[in-house]
Parts: sequence; structure tokens; C-alpha cells
Amino acid sequence: MSTDIFDRLMAQLHQRAVELPEGSYTTKLIRGGLSKMGSKVVEEVFEVIEAAREEGQAGREHVVREACDVVYHLWVVLSTQQITVDELRAELERREGVSGLVEKQNRQKEQGP
Repeated sequence: MSTDIFDRLMAQLHQRAVELPEGSYTTKLIRGGLSKMGSKVVEEVFEVIEAAREEGQAGREHVVREACDVVYHLWVVLSTQQITVDELRAELERREGVSGLVEKQNRQKEQGP
């Protein structure tokens, strides 16, 4: 088993997405469909922004906790699509060194008008 927490988390979420064990919060989210999963992602992102307004070390620690909630809830969505951490790494590596503005323009060109 991987020693990387991100790999372990994604593996567990993939397993839960397939097995849907009773009593699992992940199962509850998945069974709620994309609207439930998506609303939790949005809610958690909002909480990161609110926490970022807090000052000092306590505020910083709050941001870290909320950011982890965002990662978890986003990765639940990804697990239902069987998207892996390696795919995320590959996409980030593909974008590395490319301006975000250029990346966005390239995606718009690919999608067309």
C-alpha cells in the first residue's frame, strides 16, 4: 500500500464508490447523486473562503482543515468517475510552466465557439 496519504485516500474512495458500504458517509454522498456531492463541494469551498478571512495561526489552521474537506468532497466526485491521483498529477504536470491565461485560452480554442 502507498505511503502517500493522497493515494491512500483516493484508493479508499474508489473502493467505497464500488462497494457502497452501509454506514459510510462517502456512500451517503454518492447515493445522493451529483447534486448532493456537488453541493457539498460548493459548501466546503465557501467555508475555505470564510476561514481565510480569519487572522493568526488559528485562522490558518482553520483554512487547512476546510481545504482538506474540499479535497475529500471533490475526490468523492472524482471517485465516481474512477479518476485517479495519477491522472491529476499528469494533468498538473502537463500544465506546469504554462501560464494560467494561456491554458484557459487553449481550452477555449479546443471547445470551439
